[in-house]
Amino acid sequence: MKAATAAMLILQLLLLFCLPAPAMADGGCTPDAGAGEQAVLPLKVAAIGLILAAGALGVLLPMLGGWFPSLRSERDLFFVVKAFAAGVILATGLVHVLPDAFENLTSPCLGEGGPWQEFPFAGFVAMVSALSTLVIETCATSFFLGRGTFRRGSPVDVGPADEEVAPGGHLHTHASHGHAHGPVLSPPPLPKEDTSDQIRHRVISQVLELGIVVHSVIIGISLGASTQPSTIRPLLGALSFHQFFEGLGLGGCIAQAKFKGRAAFLMALFFTLTTPVGVALGIGVAAKYDENGGGALIVEGLLNAASAGILIYMALVDLLAADFMSPKLRSHGRLQLAAYLALFLGAGLMSLLAKWA
Repeated sequence: MKAATAAMLILQLLLLFCLPAPAMADGGCTPDAGAGEQAVLPLKVAAIGLILAAGALGVLLPMLGGWFPSLRSERDLFFVVKAFAAGVILATGLVHVLPDAFENLTSPCLGEGGPWQEFPFAGFVAMVSALSTLVIETCATSFFLGRGTFRRGSPVDVGPADEEVAPGGHLHTHASHGHAHGPVLSPPPLPKEDTSDQIRHRVISQVLELGIVVHSVIIGISLGASTQPSTIRPLLGALSFHQFFEGLGLGGCIAQAKFKGRAAFLMALFFTLTTPVGVALGIGVAAKYDENGGGALIVEGLLNAASAGILIYMALVDLLAADFMSPKLRSHGRLQLAAYLALFLGAGLMSLLAKWA
């Protein structure tokens, strides 16, 4: 969480410094005349409330397994909901975020003949981001597992022998080659939350949240800085559904990771506040914000590409592959069919929202 918070602070500073870049004078690259900040401010305030409520509802639903037994991580419905959310996250990366990155980094407002026009930076950054996510997950999981093993020590294998504890706390073994005396080694069993699956789920949920919040800050700032009522109104509904569906996916990962109450609450709160905070930042920089400025296009494009790589990797590898290849789904035909339908429904609905957001 400390790393994620630091990353968010750096991201916000970059946006605040780079977004108010001066506009280019080319046709189509100058800011459009809007209705004025006072006219659209009520819409933006409504957007903060609606998006906040939708994100909170989405991320908290899978985490309330204690109150709703059907939503617990071992129940069939949980797998169906998680498949739906995985489809939403995959569509977010491929249909929403990555195309925006290509549009930002190939904009004619960046000038003709520059490096941004000569190389597909959006695809390259997305690829590097996906590979980096793999490295981070692998190293983080290995680090935490290795630290746990080192801290507790490894059990001693005495081989196939009859064992008995002699008086004085010594182990007496009878085997084909004699016997041995030594102190009894009986390390405590690993707690449930420290098993490899639990640690992996925790790493997954934290990396996924980082990928989601990077994109959420960008779309929040874009909405908050907009002065076009015709742009803001459809975004209200679209972004509310967007946050709700993404919250379902993240909440499912948090529930599977079985974080303690405070950690789970902080992760849910961090996700819930990200887009509303982005809207508030957008309102604050609306007077200087130019979405067609060179600095804004480059920063948004690179961050969108990095976020897309994280979301696509997480959806395909950590959410879909992990669940659909699990024994529970492979041995349950009806559940597998329901999960497939939920997956395509989530991806389809999220793709449809690209018409408005």
